[in-house]
Amino acid sequence: MHAFDSLDHLPKQDLYAALVRETAALLGDERDLIANAANFAALVWQQVPTLNWCGFYLLKPDGDLLVGPFQGRPACVRIALGRGVCGTAAATRQTQLVKDVNDFPGHIACDAASRSEIVVPLLRDDGTLLGVWDVDSPALARFDAEDQAGMEALCRVFMASID
Repeated sequence: MHAFDSLDHLPKQDLYAALVRETAALLGDERDLIANAANFAALVWQQVPTLNWCGFYLLKPDGDLLVGPFQGRPACVRIALGRGVCGTAAATRQTQLVKDVNDFPGHIACDAASRSEIVVPLLRDDGTLLGVWDVDSPALARFDAEDQAGMEALCRVFMASID
């Protein structure tokens, strides 16, 4: 069992550096996608302040993103590629940093309380898409370039744990 100290008192850059170390320790030698995704989501939920949802949407053979392990309120189950923030991140394979979800054309409101969002595409070493890592906040403009760099670093640790 892992016990982690609260990191929410740290400046963002230090928070993410510590969280990268905690993520690597938590995932350790485990290689199972679902186990690591569940623990990853729980750790981010516990350590990153002002979130109302974080979790995975995984690419299915039919081309849709299907909800995977997450923390927060019940979520949309399926998202088409190119639709909403998650579908856009998956289709473009680029992180989407959305300061105000109401300004994002086609935003899918799974939780009306969400005001800002960051979505990181999860790419395997061969360039194929596993899915996306989605993080929502009820705070307007909650995420910035430091959060983007931090979430992308965390996702690299996660992907290394399953590849």
